Amino acid sequence: MRPLALTGVSSLVALGAHPDDIEIAAGGLLLQLATANPGLAVRYVLATGTPARQAEARAAATAFLPGADLTFDLGTLPDGRLPAHWDTVKDQIERAAREARPDLVVAPWSGDAHQDHRTLGTLAPTAFRDALVLHYEIPKWDGDLGRPSVYVPLVEETARRKVSLLHTHFPSQSDRDWWDDEVFLGLARLRGMECRHRYAEAFHTQKLTLTLS
Repeated sequence: MRPLALTGVSSLVALGAHPDDIEIAAGGLLLQLATANPGLAVRYVLATGTPARQAEARAAATAFLPGADLTFDLGTLPDGRLPAHWDTVKDQIERAAREARPDLVVAPWSGDAHQDHRTLGTLAPTAFRDALVLHYEIPKWDGDLGRPSVYVPLVEETARRKVSLLHTHFPSQSDRDWWDDEVFLGLARLRGMECRHRYAEAFHTQKLTLTLS
């Protein structure tokens, strides 16, 4: 599979329902974007999170996006209840779209089985109409992995760096029975196999524009 380069990204919005969503799903992409685009402007948006979990998210974002110009918008809505706070979530996303005007958005997938993820995934394309929106996948108990069509290959060093940073910056999650190297690297290996690379992250997208110039 021959790649097309994702170049010229100067502004990114990363949307997550919960602390760790963004890094689990797109940590490799973040590491590569930060390396390729020094000074990348990033608006990091979370809808839920306790103060302790928000502190984890801040530290993780700084580690996954070294050298980036980071702006945080960290919400405190209750976990598992985002559909009941539709207006608040919509306002938060539309504020990010208005103030950041990004080239690229990463957001949950609208087909995700978790109601919080699904809410953000549904709202993202309605707010970001001029940016490429890549909807990420999160491995979890629900067993809802789909058939993504966009792949970001990862060299082994980046894939393993991602997993190491997840362990370092989200210690509150270490007791979960699915939180381990095999889950994170296993999914990356499968997605890599699908695009003829060792490791990869995969995304859904509703629309994209190709240009010859």
